[in-house]
Formats: sequence, structure tokens, C-alpha cells
Amino acid sequence: MMKGEKKMEKEEMNRMYSPFPKMSMAKKGRKTIHYLQKLKEEGTHIVQHCPSMLGPMFTMAAEMAGIDICRLPPSNGRIGPDEALKRSMEWIGENRSVAPRIHINYVTDTIAFTSKEEALANFSRFHIAGADSVLPMGINNETLEYVANNHVIVYGHVGAISGWQTMGTHGGYKLLGKTAEDAMKIFRQAYEYQESGMKAMSIELTPTEVSNAIAKKLRVPVINIAAGGACDGSEMVDADLFGLMAKPATHAKTYSYFLKFAAETYGAWANDVRTGGYPEDKHGFHMEEKELDKFLNELEQKY
Repeated sequence: MMKGEKKMEKEEMNRMYSPFPKMSMAKKGRKTIHYLQKLKEEGTHIVQHCPSMLGPMFTMAAEMAGIDICRLPPSNGRIGPDEALKRSMEWIGENRSVAPRIHINYVTDTIAFTSKEEALANFSRFHIAGADSVLPMGINNETLEYVANNHVIVYGHVGAISGWQTMGTHGGYKLLGKTAEDAMKIFRQAYEYQESGMKAMSIELTPTEVSNAIAKKLRVPVINIAAGGACDGSEMVDADLFGLMAKPATHAKTYSYFLKFAAETYGAWANDVRTGGYPEDKHGFHMEEKELDKFLNELEQKY
């Protein structure tokens, strides 16, 4: 047997008898943090969406459209942070299963990083479930450095920190960085985050000039949310994109009205049902005539 034939035979044996297709669990085409860093270096704007409470179907649609990042919040805030933490792996997995390539940036509540050891344990679970990076709102530099040194990919947040932290510190969602002193505070936090191991970050509710200057100064990708500037990319929440907010945010741009589309679809179907337009003959199938006669005769005779 020739050398080439032996190699082919060995490969065929491996395919037939190995229960594992390959050792690496990485998916080809996955938009990793390395991929996002390359986009920044190339000057290609990064596109990020947040499905909010709308579910995995919107994450799947975003991937189909070529969106780069899904900023995935905890599963349904109504269940509370403890239950959300318990369900985190399941929730991340639900989104990952329908969107194998998009970068999932999982947002976690403070309860997940009450100590640096807890942070490492919980963040590792998020990675195992399919999150490419973790977004811990308001994490301190000591904890950040600890988890980063243990290979956790942290993609964080500066400016207006979403959640109760912002309400307590600033009295609500307010424009930040309007003075040179405030702008420098935001930059220092962002710079310290970068030096402590943060691989990317979002910047929220800061002036256009401040947002762009910080993005230009930092090595890591900086994505703007209601921050005016293009930075290295932009985020939009799906509720704004699809016109689901009663009062759209000032930074939002609505591209379509999902409920209008869904209601029209339901209405068209309901009208067909009521007027006989659905179902048509092609939507079902028929019994053979001999079997039908037998069934109908038995039905009449016995009932």
C-alpha cells in the first residue's frame, strides 16, 4: 500500500470510530474579542445590538444581518438577580444555540462579583455557556485584574453605568462629562480599566467630543451608547430599533415598527380563517377513497 493510501485509510478510520470530530470547541467564524480588536485597528466600525427582553429570536436575526456584538442582559429582570444568576448559563446557551458566530457580551449584575473569587467562578460559567465576554457593571480594578489574569474576557462599561448604580450616584440617567473635570474622570476610569485587563468597553451618555477622544486614546475597542460619537462603533437597543418604546430615547433611530408588522400579519391570517381563505386544500392531505368509505361506514353503523 502506498504512503498516500495509508494516510487516507487512517483518516477514514478516524472518521468512522472517533466519537469526537475535533478537540477544539471553537466555532469557525466566531466574532471573538480578537476579531473586534482587529476591526478597531482596521478602522471598521463595530455594530452592537441589545435584544433587551425580546429573546433569542432577535439575537438570531441580528446574526443573520451580520451584526458583530449582542450585548445580552440577564434573563428577564422580573425574576430577580438571584434567579437570573442561576439561569445565566441556560439563558446564554439559548441565545448561543441560535447564533453561533455573533459576539455575546453577557451583562451581569453585581451579585455575580461580590468577591474576586465569586467573580472568577461566575464569569467562567458564563464563558462555558457560550459568552465571548462578560460585562460587569461597575467592577473595581482589583477584581477586574484578578479575573483578567485568570483569562476571563471582560468587555465593560464606562460613563453612565446602567442600573441602580446610576440612579444612586447621579440621580438617574443624566448626561455626563460636560465639564473638563468630569470628562477626565471618565477617561481615567476607562484607562485604568484598560490597564487592569479590560479588553473592550461601552461608553454611555458622554459628549461626542469626549467619546471620540477616549476611543482614540485607548488601545481597546470603545462602543458608543447614547454617546454621540462614532467611537469604534455604536449600539442600539432593539426596543428602539423596532419602535417598541412609548417614548423613544433621544439617541435612538427607529428603523421599523415590529408590533405594527406583527399585528398586520396576525390580522391577515385571522381574516383568512374567518373568510375561508385558510386553510386551502393544499394545506392538508386526503385519505384514500377505499379507506375513507370504510371509515365512514363504520362510523355510521356504530355511532
